[in-house]
Amino acid sequence: MKPQDIIAGKTSLWIFGYGSLVWKPDFKYKRSKVGYIKGYKRRFWHGDNFHRGSDELLGRVVTLIEDDDESTWGVAFEVTGSQVEESLKYLNVRETVCGGYVTKLVDFFPEGEHQPPVQALVYIATSDNPLYLGPASPEAIGAHIAVCRGKTGHNLEYLLRLAEFMRRSCPHVEDHHLFAVEAAAMNAVVSYLLAAQ
Repeated sequence: MKPQDIIAGKTSLWIFGYGSLVWKPDFKYKRSKVGYIKGYKRRFWHGDNFHRGSDELLGRVVTLIEDDDESTWGVAFEVTGSQVEESLKYLNVRETVCGGYVTKLVDFFPEGEHQPPVQALVYIATSDNPLYLGPASPEAIGAHIAVCRGKTGHNLEYLLRLAEFMRRSCPHVEDHHLFAVEAAAMNAVVSYLLAAQ
């Protein structure tokens, strides 16, 4: 389903970010809230040949994998009025065209609010995407991320900023996959620096 079909006639929309959007939305929005969605886990299983990698060496970025027992923390941004069309136009290029993502509406639960969830639009890379890399050990993923770079910057920056967001904004949440990949990437960087001496 296309984002335009989902929001037809709406003057307000929530967009859920769980990767680079949490620190760099790059579109105008009315407000943002930290919170989570249920039924998905965040994994570095998607390849990127533009922002954080190249055709020769794909970077690894996060996508969501369905899992009934899991939840994923991130940030939801409310866009209103003309921001709705502007943000979707921007995200269609950033996510769908460059990254091959599909869109879904999910329930977003704002942190600490005893209110019903709000519907939020989320972009998800699927396993039939040509850039999809699939599962690997945290050690393999971390070592891979340590050496990749794209037009937006180093793949390691993407990983470290995401881990920093989780520690700062969701300190009570233990994201085992994210932190295991971060530790492996830092070990790979240290090993590389030691070997280069």
